[in-house]
Amino acid sequence: MPPPGAVLVLGEALIDLVPAEGGPGTARRYAAEPGGAPVNVAVGLARLGTPSFFAGALGGDAFAGDLERVLTGAGVDTSLTGRSPLPTTLAVTDPRPDTTGYHFHLAATATFEIPDHAEAAGAFSAVYAGGLAAVVAPAAESVAATARAAARSSVLMVDPNVRVDRSIAPRDGARSLRDLCALAHVVKVSDEDLAALWPGESAEDSCARLAAGGRLVLLTRGAHGSTAFTADGERVAVPATPVTVVNTIGAGDAFAAAVLHRLAALAPPPGGPVRVTREQAADILAFAGRAAAAVVSGPGTALTGPLARDTVDLTRLALDTTSDARTAGPGHRWLLDLPEEPVTVVG
Repeated sequence: MPPPGAVLVLGEALIDLVPAEGGPGTARRYAAEPGGAPVNVAVGLARLGTPSFFAGALGGDAFAGDLERVLTGAGVDTSLTGRSPLPTTLAVTDPRPDTTGYHFHLAATATFEIPDHAEAAGAFSAVYAGGLAAVVAPAAESVAATARAAARSSVLMVDPNVRVDRSIAPRDGARSLRDLCALAHVVKVSDEDLAALWPGESAEDSCARLAAGGRLVLLTRGAHGSTAFTADGERVAVPATPVTVVNTIGAGDAFAAAVLHRLAALAPPPGGPVRVTREQAADILAFAGRAAAAVVSGPGTALTGPLARDTVDLTRLALDTTSDARTAGPGHRWLLDLPEEPVTVVG
């Protein structure tokens, strides 16, 4: 039985191959970094002090051992993690000035051999789902079944975390992610997610429509801060502050972990709409923004060390892989959420 306030994190554990500097005239070198947005979220939750259980799958290779050490070293419970003798999925990253591209090596890997945890979902205060595992077989079916159970008996947070890659069928993947969003009580999205899932509709209209269905919708825009669309029709925008970017991957995962951490403290009722006041929405966005700022302003591949009770120590957070930071590359001045600033409420 999980402890009170525990979060079940569904999804992929993979290895990001990140370009490393090589000598002139040599082939590009890559550093292997443990990643997968759900791994990052589970680690982030544990570092923030919220009990987290990783419900993905680990393989039988050395990469899987690295991933397990990252999870257990942070305090993540892996008792619900599936096991397989297959190798680990590889994600080749392609950092660009304003985003990061990915190409995935998915075939015959352990990453998507994820068990169905529908029966366990109701024992958790919240369940996180989204990303690759929601669109890649055989994991997609398990994720969908567990998410349906969570929608009835827990608080379901969905982060579509859309990845455009020729190894993934975009039409089927978009449909699966839209279905997950329809089940969710909390949806975290970016402009890129919304453009891929609901093309032709403005980001604001998509968020307002999702929120009108009884959801808390969180729109992250990096340099333009973040906005909460509440189930009661309110819009709360938190402004941004400059931070020097050291690395651009992982901010979205830190943001999601911080949101779940704050929601756990609010203890919303299971299976129903997540209703928050303006002040609560502002607090969630501000805290999550500080976590994202910590990630992009520091080097490394994992959250390192526990965080203060109500603050994010920028010197103790390091970057984790996958997910996005809407930046213009290392050294760019990226505007992020500033909790000390007044909150703008859009009627």
